[in-house]
Amino acid sequence: MTWEEKLKSLGVLGELLRDPTISDIMVNGSKQIYYERHGKKYLYDKRIKTNREVLDMIEKIYSWESKRIDKLMPFADVCLEDGSRVNAIIPPLARIGPVITIRKFYREISTPEDLIKLGTLTPLASELIENCMKGRLNILFSGGTGVGKTTTLQIYSRCIAPHERIIVIEDTPELRLMQEHLIFMETRQADENDRGEITLRDLIRNSLRMRPDRIIIGEVRGAEAIDMIQAMAVGHSGCLGVIHGNSPVDVIARLETMILMSGINMALREVRKQIASTIDLVIHQSKYTDGSRKITHITELEGMRGEEIVYHDLYAFDFEGLDKKGKVIGELKPTFRHYPNFFQEFQRLGLNLDKVFARR
Repeated sequence: MTWEEKLKSLGVLGELLRDPTISDIMVNGSKQIYYERHGKKYLYDKRIKTNREVLDMIEKIYSWESKRIDKLMPFADVCLEDGSRVNAIIPPLARIGPVITIRKFYREISTPEDLIKLGTLTPLASELIENCMKGRLNILFSGGTGVGKTTTLQIYSRCIAPHERIIVIEDTPELRLMQEHLIFMETRQADENDRGEITLRDLIRNSLRMRPDRIIIGEVRGAEAIDMIQAMAVGHSGCLGVIHGNSPVDVIARLETMILMSGINMALREVRKQIASTIDLVIHQSKYTDGSRKITHITELEGMRGEEIVYHDLYAFDFEGLDKKGKVIGELKPTFRHYPNFFQEFQRLGLNLDKVFARR
């Protein structure tokens, strides 16, 4: 079955998936369908007739990717062949009926230049990120839901050298990298007899035996945080990960909590010390009221001072307000107090960062 045939079989849902201006689709049982366009949500003027039809759509979508969703596993994620990410949850967990949430893949946003045109960041900030990727920094891409973290990581992954062996580890396959030497690994749910589960922790540990040059983790959200940090600590530089959080400081606090809850016997100060010595940079992204998505912080973890991690904003978004049309006014500006710890090493590698830190 071709992709167009699949879309046609989904009826109303297929219509919305075809629309390139729509970023998100939300089916709330058979009663409502909402969609998001340019950062704003709208109620669709069409509906699906019954909850049974919604459930049939879910079963159809998940069967295409050989994924399981049933009474024993009533919620699951799947990635469609066009890159769109689907989450579904069915009764009895969803009381209003089967719920489908789709985050569509933006094909038209594929280069740093696209992000610059959209106002996500400035040319100089973009050049800094490109050099940080080439310089093999360990970077977390952070932010809230739907701000574009994964898209930003994917776009700048093009800076990874073509000869590097990259291992991508995800719960749901989303990342589409351009390099040739790629290994994609995906977690697996337990079967109906509660056997055969493969977790992110399992895959990260196994990846260390696979001669990786880079490890990329699609989303860090649990005990696998300690395995990621330990991978970085034993010399696997250039690791990348996506993590939710409201600010760079909040992101690291969440990372601390994940590690402490992993069951490892380590004092908080030692956890912070390991984080500060392995994570080099947090690139934080936010979504504003006008629907725009902007990188608001590029923050270096400098090290420890006493019991606390020291942060150094290299770039921060200067929010000036809203214009008459409600559009955000502001710019991502360099805010450095001094050159980052990696500056001299980058110079040795021939990565010239002088102009990206030029005072304005």
